[in-house]
Amino acid sequence: MADIRGGGDVGVRQRLRGIEVFARPLPRFVPERAPAEPVALFLDWLAEAVAAGVPDPHAMTLSTVDASGDPDARVLVLKGVDGAGWQFAGHAFSPKGGQLACHPRAALTFYWPEHGRQVRVRGTVAPGSAQDSAADFLGRSATARAEALLGCQSQYLTDPAEQGRALARSLAAVEREPSFVDSARTLYTLAPAEVEFWQAAESRVHTRLRYERCRVGWERFPLWS
Repeated sequence: MADIRGGGDVGVRQRLRGIEVFARPLPRFVPERAPAEPVALFLDWLAEAVAAGVPDPHAMTLSTVDASGDPDARVLVLKGVDGAGWQFAGHAFSPKGGQLACHPRAALTFYWPEHGRQVRVRGTVAPGSAQDSAADFLGRSATARAEALLGCQSQYLTDPAEQGRALARSLAAVEREPSFVDSARTLYTLAPAEVEFWQAAESRVHTRLRYERCRVGWERFPLWS
């Protein structure tokens, strides 16, 4: 692996420019053969990533804005996708929960580098029902539930040792009452207004297809690369 350190700003830029991208066999994407709605195509691409052993194929970047309009982003795990939209989970009182309460719109980005594929989803976000959120929470591991119940996400950690002690206490509580649900833990659904599929090519003439929601379903638009 090339070492990009040293040489100042110019050296870093030169080394970055020298890194090969998409220099491998990549799938071919023919937009004219794409299905009429985006969920089917997304599930096809996701299934191909899973079958190929792409690491963490359900990982995605969730992008939001805060009350000041400043952007924020983090990587989450996809919880589900259906005709209603793409689902992910979070704590209602976490930074992302507060941002979504203030501006209930977001973007999701999936990237499968082994296939040179990217999917971008934008739309409105709404919290799911208490029943759906509870089912998602109880489907997590005991340790994940215990960590969520601490309610300290993104707060300053002044004593790392206290984190371990607090987690041990929370895990013991979960083991005593395994059906306990954190009511603030929320399953969100992003209802898409736009979904874009991007297929890389070694030639750099990439293929892009955008689905845009209309009154009677979806319209498809090829885009310049």
